[in-house]
Amino acid sequence: MKKGSQNFPTLMTERLTLRQLSINDSVEILLLRSDEEINKFLDRKPSKTLIDALNFIKIILENDETLYWAITKTGDEKLIGTICLFDFVNDVKKCEIGYELRTEYQGQGIMIEATRKVIQYAIDTLGIKSIDASTHKDNQSSTNLLQKLNFKNLESIEAENPNLILFRLTQKI
Repeated sequence: MKKGSQNFPTLMTERLTLRQLSINDSVEILLLRSDEEINKFLDRKPSKTLIDALNFIKIILENDETLYWAITKTGDEKLIGTICLFDFVNDVKKCEIGYELRTEYQGQGIMIEATRKVIQYAIDTLGIKSIDASTHKDNQSSTNLLQKLNFKNLESIEAENPNLILFRLTQKI
C-alpha cells in the first residue's frame, strides 16, 4: 500500500494534520493504548510500558498493507489519536477503517473531521468503493460517528466477536 515514508500521505483539515506515525509518538501511543476507557471497547492487550508502545509503532511502520495516521492538531506534533485504513481488498475496492482518540480530546468534533478526510482520501485517491467499520455494541460515540458519516448498520454480528456491530459506507456510483 505505502512505499516508504517519503510517499506516505499527510492529510490536512481545518484544525488537524494527519501524518505518519513515528517512533517519537511512543509516549502518546502508550497513553492511548493503555487508557482503560478506550480499551474497554477494543479486543486488544493494553500497552503497559514504553517498550510495548515502541514495538507497536515498529510493527505499524513495517506494515505496507495499512495506512496508519497519527492525528495531531495543526502546529502541534503531539499525537492525540490515530486513524487507519486496513484490510484492503483490491478486486472489489474495499477496506476497513479504525480510529481512536485520547479521552480528553473526545466530544470536540476531532474524529468526525479526521474520518471525513480519510474517507475522502480513500475514495478520491485510492478509488475505494466501500469502507467497513466495526464497533462495540456499547460504544455509542463510535456508533453515532459512523451514522453521521452515512455508514449503514449491516445488522450482522461478527462470528468471532458477537459484541461487534458491522457498518458499511458504500460509494454511490
